[in-house]
Amino acid sequence: MAIPDDFDAWFRLLQTPGLGREGARRVLAAFGSPDAALGATAQALTELGGPALTATMARREPECEARLAAARAWLAGGDERHVLTLGDAFYPPLLLQTADPPLLLYVQGRASLLAAESVAIVGSRDATPQGLANAREFARELAQAGLSVVSGLAAGIDGAAHEGALAAGGTTLAVVGTGPDRVYPARHRALARRIADTGAIVSEYDPGTPVLPEHFPQRNRIIAALSRGTLVVEAAPRSGSLITARLAVEAGREVFAVPGSIHSAQSKGCHALIRQGALLVESAADILEALRGTRPAAAPAETGDEAEDPLLAALGHDPATLDALLARTGWPSAELSAKLLELELDGRVARLPGGLFQRRIAG
Repeated sequence: MAIPDDFDAWFRLLQTPGLGREGARRVLAAFGSPDAALGATAQALTELGGPALTATMARREPECEARLAAARAWLAGGDERHVLTLGDAFYPPLLLQTADPPLLLYVQGRASLLAAESVAIVGSRDATPQGLANAREFARELAQAGLSVVSGLAAGIDGAAHEGALAAGGTTLAVVGTGPDRVYPARHRALARRIADTGAIVSEYDPGTPVLPEHFPQRNRIIAALSRGTLVVEAAPRSGSLITARLAVEAGREVFAVPGSIHSAQSKGCHALIRQGALLVESAADILEALRGTRPAAAPAETGDEAEDPLLAALGHDPATLDALLARTGWPSAELSAKLLELELDGRVARLPGGLFQRRIAG
């Protein structure tokens, strides 16, 4: 995809100090194109927005031309690098339907996927082992059903969701809060490369934009808007994942939440969403039924050693302390510790902070 002829004008308009996305859309609506907006007379600008708008449009970002040159250099660096303007015929239709669509979108990878049917999966950066397993499994099953998985490349649930989709041979989109040439957190560099190879990295920030905290809540609106629904796997009561869920509701999308233990802080955000009307889901089939009206065949019932293991039965599905398990089983401490270690090594029990143990349910 070639660099649009009017890219420079779009870039300069967006870089106008003090204008912002809302102001840019206002002048675009009035003058029809970024070139016309940038070339508008003082009289026309004053008639539209008074002296304040005229003064704003006269400002120039000192580093604008250098940043424009850097953006052009990045776009010229490979066939998989693209930029979509708000006026582009290939601009994602779902984003156009929202109140605050980005004026520019940088894409590394398959830009066509931005129009594909997708579901967002988001959640805590400090996820529990079970939360990470749940995110991978939901993503895997949704990808197998033909949906793209959208997330934010963050640590925790986001990364697990991307990994689950890739493991299924599906596609995933990472909407980032930095420039498209930056990876945050740095440990996700290899994951970002895999996503760009088969899916797409998406950003509204020009190349070279560093990590800035205020950008991450902003990118959440894109995650929500690109997707037909948003699944929250784990979330604390006040978290970015709940912001994404709220933005999904505002965009007219479905919101899904995975319930958890009443003793887990990472479940409280999901429980709050369910109380507010989010659909409680226990499997990807629940999401597919809500979005498509279809339900895949049920997975086989749990059988074998895991179903019969007395320690797993005593542990249940809530975190428990060693003392609680001693009381429930009546086993000697050494025997219980050995059995817990065995289950932990098998990946069926996770050791949590605070001396807690939690059962892990495989997909």
